[in-house]
Amino acid sequence: MKILHLLYESSGDYFGIGGVGRRAYEIYDRLKRRHDVTLLCRSYPHAPKEAEIEGLRHVFVGLKTKSFLKALLGYAWYASSFVRRHGRDYDVIVEEFSPALPTFLDTYRDRPLALQVQGYTGKQYFDKYGISYAAPLYIMERYRVPAYRNLIFVSEAAKARYRLRANCKPTVISNGISEGLLEVKPGRSDYILCLGRIDVHHKGLDVLLGGYAGFCKVFPDVRLVIAGTGRDMGGFSVLVEALPQAVRRNIQCTGWVDGQQKTALLRDALFVVAPSRYETQNIVILEALACAKAVVVSDIPELRYAVDCGAGLSFRSEDASSLAAAMVQLASQGRIEEMGAQGRLWVSDYTWDKVSLSYERYIASL
Repeated sequence: MKILHLLYESSGDYFGIGGVGRRAYEIYDRLKRRHDVTLLCRSYPHAPKEAEIEGLRHVFVGLKTKSFLKALLGYAWYASSFVRRHGRDYDVIVEEFSPALPTFLDTYRDRPLALQVQGYTGKQYFDKYGISYAAPLYIMERYRVPAYRNLIFVSEAAKARYRLRANCKPTVISNGISEGLLEVKPGRSDYILCLGRIDVHHKGLDVLLGGYAGFCKVFPDVRLVIAGTGRDMGGFSVLVEALPQAVRRNIQCTGWVDGQQKTALLRDALFVVAPSRYETQNIVILEALACAKAVVVSDIPELRYAVDCGAGLSFRSEDASSLAAAMVQLASQGRIEEMGAQGRLWVSDYTWDKVSLSYERYIASL
């Protein structure tokens, strides 16, 4: 098959890359030997018009601007135009959904097209942004997804957020893990790990700091390691500096980690925390389970699987006191290794190899 994938973030992107891009690269790394794959990516300052990155053809369209909003809107316009001009050159098209990208490609009929939906933000937009920005995002998320016939959801929880048409063709294809993580021998150091993009509101990092301050009163010798980077680094640093010195000195921010460094952090963590207000199917949590780590997660539907499979505890979303209590409970009860083993057993069915085959079967059926 000739596959065109509209991917609004890419390796080397000026604005960074997250789970959306990571999923695409993992899947297409496995499919590129059997299929002709083109990633249609958002342009950015100094981006080439076209390049081969990680063995995949990349075409960059949009505006070469440092303004994130202009970059998104420019990409939406140029990507939509590209599909309408060149879509017939491909056998199937996959569009990565973002409410900030008004492509309106649900009306495109020349080739099979599927919309891939990572998660749902809903009314949280109004807590994060002003109403003039939040309202369009909320409306686009609520009404654009059901307009498409072919839909790929990353989790059952995300699918359940939408009211879909009776004649649509939805499927759920999860995120995955690298099989090698299942062979990692878990260690046990003196820190709790939070790993991911530095986005204070989305990732609940303000809640994390408040929860850790409470946890630190009971376990003053257990550190908090925060690994990641993002456009919120400045604001997050201000929150850290406002903490009492006794708490602040126990917090280490490592910046971006990947590869062996990330695996080592996961391997040796006491447990992993995901305090997000809203989420996709978080790849970091899947990788933590693969490394046999217990987890503490917010009680949103998208993270419930970590508790249901016996690998962790949940706390009331946005409640720092509840987070502190959950972390204290997990650190005190002596079941961390047992819970980690249960999580590893559950997640062993979610390797990227298996995910890629499910993805391939679905798009071939369109």
